Amino acid sequence: MSVHSRIAQVAVHLPPGRQTAQAIEDRLRRHSPGVRVPARLLTRLYGLQERIVADDGDLPSDLASRAVLQALRQAETEPGDIDLLLFAAVSADVQEPANAHIVASKTGLTCPVFDVSNACNSVLNALEVADAFIRCGAYGRVLVACGETLSRLSRWTLTGPDELRTALASLTGGDMGAALLIEASPEPGIIATTSMANSAGWPAATLFNPYHAPGLPKGLHIDSDRLLASFLGLDTQAKQWLKSQHSDPNTLGLLCVHQPSVPFVHEFCARLGVPSDTVVPTFHRTGNMGAANPPPPTRPRHRTRPPPTRHQRGTLRPRQRRQRRSHTHQLDNPQTSPPPDHTNPPLNPSRHERRQQQGEPSRHDHPQHRAGTTAGPRRAPTRGRRPDGHAVATRRLPPHSPPQPAPPTPTQPRADHGEVNPNGAEQHPCGERGAGGRRGRQVPDPGPSAPSRTRTAPGAGPSEAGR
Repeated sequence: MSVHSRIAQVAVHLPPGRQTAQAIEDRLRRHSPGVRVPARLLTRLYGLQERIVADDGDLPSDLASRAVLQALRQAETEPGDIDLLLFAAVSADVQEPANAHIVASKTGLTCPVFDVSNACNSVLNALEVADAFIRCGAYGRVLVACGETLSRLSRWTLTGPDELRTALASLTGGDMGAALLIEASPEPGIIATTSMANSAGWPAATLFNPYHAPGLPKGLHIDSDRLLASFLGLDTQAKQWLKSQHSDPNTLGLLCVHQPSVPFVHEFCARLGVPSDTVVPTFHRTGNMGAANPPPPTRPRHRTRPPPTRHQRGTLRPRQRRQRRSHTHQLDNPQTSPPPDHTNPPLNPSRHERRQQQGEPSRHDHPQHRAGTTAGPRRAPTRGRRPDGHAVATRRLPPHSPPQPAPPTPTQPRADHGEVNPNGAEQHPCGERGAGGRRGRQVPDPGPSAPSRTRTAPGAGPSEAGR
């Protein structure tokens, strides 16, 4: 009978302390007055809003021990039932002995222990080790413990912009404790594992041991550009491995990925071809948790709220836009245009409408404006633009009023284009300025076949004529 492994319990311990991105930047300015720190730098570059900070007296083993005790309570398991304890983290209390001994002493475990250290991949590698031990029958229950205090790696004293570039990522680290219980199962839980590496990119993120490498730079140095470049090509290998496992990334319910920044997660999902909402976002509220970053894998798929639309960003609501457009119509089909809604005035009334509200006459009420009009009141021209980018002439309708008879004039009517006076100058129905905006404009007689009342807005193509 085949033996498999599964993740039975996951526990997380979050210290109560919080430090906002603004507080981090303010402290950096106090400690490095010679370095210019732009406002909201951590939020704009990394997406950080706040990070979790442990108390000064808490050690990595303390955070890991609290998560271990919580996992045992959730699983209703006694410490004596654990066969192996693995401590996997970037942070550590000591270099000698193994930090797993300290966690076992604080939690009452008496099983064999050892550390697994591989930077932010430590917990994932510990899962591989636990799965291999359980499959071969060496152990039945393996507990993986992690305690991170990465906020203490922040570099506060900087001398120039070059140091700021490699120190910014150190200001995003957070503190957290986590524990995972892996046990034997007749059915597969951990189906398959694989590892990929680009060891040539190791100088992109370094934290040298001050005792064994005293001449090298102290503190955490991360070159974000070089670090991101070191991942190029690994995404292709990951997609090929998933294909070999007959697994479609789009069918994954949850994707647990290390989150050093918000843009990194989005770029990772885009390269892998998975929806970004498959990843539970944690970085913006917790910071970079190192090896403790993956959220609980038993958590159901979480759909993040979609980005705000134009309506949510403070622009007009659809009802307000309808009110604003209620008195404006396109010339494409004026017969089917609905009548304007004068019971609900527009948000931005025209000059004519303001005069009407104040009881003042306007040029639309002039008798000459009504002359030659047979299809209702004249519409005041406005400008619009079609979705394809062409300019379109539109007209604004004045309030409905009964048509007034035109006063007798010595001019003779013309059926095709307004009226013509005896001197040959066109008298436009809109007044003495006319459609062209010049007084007494001379217009040659186009003949009876010319289109009537045709306007083309500036910038409109030939297809817009006659609209």
